[in-house]
Amino acid sequence: MPAPDRPLRLGTRGSPLALVQARMVAEGLRAAHGWDTDAVEIVTIRTSGDRIQDRALAEVGGKALWTKELDRALFAGEIDFAVHSMKDVETIRPAEIVIAAVLPRADVRDRLVGAESLAAIPVGGRLGTSSPRRTAQVLRARPDLEVVLFRGNVDTRLARLAAGEADATLLAAAGLDRVGRGAVGHAVPIEVMLPAPAQGAVGVETLAGNAAIRALLAPLSHGPSAAAVATERALLAALGGGCSSPVAALARDGLLRAEILSADGRECVAGEGDDPAALAADLMSRASPALRGLFDG
Repeated sequence: MPAPDRPLRLGTRGSPLALVQARMVAEGLRAAHGWDTDAVEIVTIRTSGDRIQDRALAEVGGKALWTKELDRALFAGEIDFAVHSMKDVETIRPAEIVIAAVLPRADVRDRLVGAESLAAIPVGGRLGTSSPRRTAQVLRARPDLEVVLFRGNVDTRLARLAAGEADATLLAAAGLDRVGRGAVGHAVPIEVMLPAPAQGAVGVETLAGNAAIRALLAPLSHGPSAAAVATERALLAALGGGCSSPVAALARDGLLRAEILSADGRECVAGEGDDPAALAADLMSRASPALRGLFDG
């Protein structure tokens, strides 16, 4: 396909991981269409989530802190499309924006850094994370642990761990692999910690009405990965869960596995099925009123 008459502008956050993922998209587009390197321009946009690092996302606006500035740039015509880690994209998106491509999904697991396993963390030790899902799952397995707030990019969190602010931390295996830290930590089996919905997936969003850009992005999309992400996000939508709601899900080989948890991990309702809405209804029917209350919007 002929190169566009101007560079296409790819919006991204400025973290090292986000820039790696942006380059993955840019290189994929160039390869798919036979373009030169200057056909795609990466535009870095600083998000509220990058600026606010001392509080949990749920306290300051949720996952929209990762997307709202990129959305604004899309609507203003400052960028043509935006790249996201799909687990960080809120469930309900503006109708004018669509997920036009999902790249082949990487390792969905979490990786524990600082200890070989959850059982190996010292009694009464500290684990650093800002994820409600990881917090609940860890406390379910190790209620003696103290969870301390860890926000920031991979290097920031690893530096805080090295400084002794916690005994261990959890990071997405896919993110570590993408920034060249594949040897760091120990992968946690999904049987021990089911991942976050859409973990390990990179998506590209653009305006729904921009058919030309959607057509250019289409060759990048990996069908099985896109289907799995859509299924897991459909479960989230059916649950009504936000970033303060501990939920884990994984769609694989035609089966959707999921669990919802109380914040302290003491209650966990798990199930599996092939219909996201039916599975969500089943999980909620078996949850306590307090747990259901976490998913009221």
